[in-house]
Amino acid sequence: MAFDYKKEYKEFYMPKNKPEIVEVPPMNYIAVRGSGNPNEEGSEYKQSIGLLYAIAFMIKMSKMGSHKIEGYFDYVVPPLEGFWWQENTEGIDYGRKEDFQFISVIRLPDFVTKEDFDWAIDEATRKKKQDFSKVEFLAYDEGLCVQCMHIGSYDNEPETIDKMNDFIEQQGYRTDFSGGRLHHEIYLSDARRVAPEKLKTVIRHPIIK
Repeated sequence: MAFDYKKEYKEFYMPKNKPEIVEVPPMNYIAVRGSGNPNEEGSEYKQSIGLLYAIAFMIKMSKMGSHKIEGYFDYVVPPLEGFWWQENTEGIDYGRKEDFQFISVIRLPDFVTKEDFDWAIDEATRKKKQDFSKVEFLAYDEGLCVQCMHIGSYDNEPETIDKMNDFIEQQGYRTDFSGGRLHHEIYLSDARRVAPEKLKTVIRHPIIK
């Protein structure tokens, strides 16, 4: 049976819908950077998703070809995630979607090296006749965070964030959007197929004592 990161690491992908503190280990990602309103047709964000999944499945299906990745085991491609920010803004202002900056990501299994990643970029470029120059190998050490499952529309996320902020204040922490630490979302639902009120999104914020 294929290894499923959501099931094997429930503490990172399936938190309860009440805030909790978690120490997130360093992870490697397939990443694409961009900006602008993610909801607009033809947005950089929507384009980034296609690029990410093309490389994610190129690596997953490498077992069928001649490029053998050392330590490979069969796995379910992890969920789509995103790091979000706006210049000169603490946290996120949901009323200014046009000012969003993002890094759209999919987690890489630990056995995938930078060399394997580069192979996948070259192979996808050759096979799909498409430009993958925006796609990068990203190592990210998230560290100490507060997280919570948000159920509902993305526009209603501030309600969950308020709960997270109240919780960490009670625990003696505060949010820490410094040194590249960012608002983080993990998308457990397909927004094209799930009603907005039923969307499941993990929201994670960096914290400090």
